[in-house]
Amino acid sequence: MLLERADQAVSSTDLQKSARILLGRIADGTQDRYVIIRDNRPTAVMLSTAHYESLMDELEDLRIEAIARDRLASIKQAKLISHEDMLKRFEETA
Repeated sequence: MLLERADQAVSSTDLQKSARILLGRIADGTQDRYVIIRDNRPTAVMLSTAHYESLMDELEDLRIEAIARDRLASIKQAKLISHEDMLKRFEETA
């Protein structure tokens, strides 16, 4: 959910006028985020760097998990060979 409370919405005009105050609230943890509204539509989200980094870390973890799941699924479909057969195969090509 983009907006949980009304105090998270800030117009682009108010952002220009009160940037220092709004950034201060983000920096000291008083406010967790601001959703910038322009032309009556959400345009951007302002977060602390710590919150942003946390979100990026979580996204990266989810990407890695998805890759692992894909690899596990492909292993289940792969034709498995024994260690002896693998050694024979590599000895023939060496």
